[in-house]
Amino acid sequence: MRDTAARRLPWTVCAEPFDSPDAWALLREYYTEVADRYYELHEGRRATPEEIAEGLAGYPKDHLTPPDGVLLVARCGEAAAGCAGVRLLDERTAELKQLFVRVPHRGLGGAGGLLLAAETAAAGMGAERIRLDTRLDLVEAVALYRRHGFVEIAPYHDDVYAEIFFEKRLNGPGGPGPLG
Repeated sequence: MRDTAARRLPWTVCAEPFDSPDAWALLREYYTEVADRYYELHEGRRATPEEIAEGLAGYPKDHLTPPDGVLLVARCGEAAAGCAGVRLLDERTAELKQLFVRVPHRGLGGAGGLLLAAETAAAGMGAERIRLDTRLDLVEAVALYRRHGFVEIAPYHDDVYAEIFFEKRLNGPGGPGPLG
């Protein structure tokens, strides 16, 4: 059972620069976790520090910067506990990137709050829908997206690591809402 004091801490979500210390630490933890899970599944090993560094170095930093993108950082109390990125693919379509909550903060509502904040940010950028891709071994993520109204769609790009694609319609500039 989670610490009851942690359950009472307020969650806040704010945009932060991609290279802020908290944002960068969260993105590094995200990348390490998904890389480790991939390599453990496919090669029976964890990612090497060199593979992590190479993956992070190759990530396009301008994807999550205004005006066409944002990196959101969630805090549980004062602690940076998770992140989510949103970027515009076109004027009506946003993409969710790097949704992540640190292990000690999982199960406390942070992922759902980040997802709602990402949907609101996407709608604020003018998007009518938000898309994402993920891997099938990230079962927690797949379940989260389905639980929050995302529906499976055909692939919208050909990234070798993307195995399943989702989309959710948004209600316009006011924020996310039910499919209508």
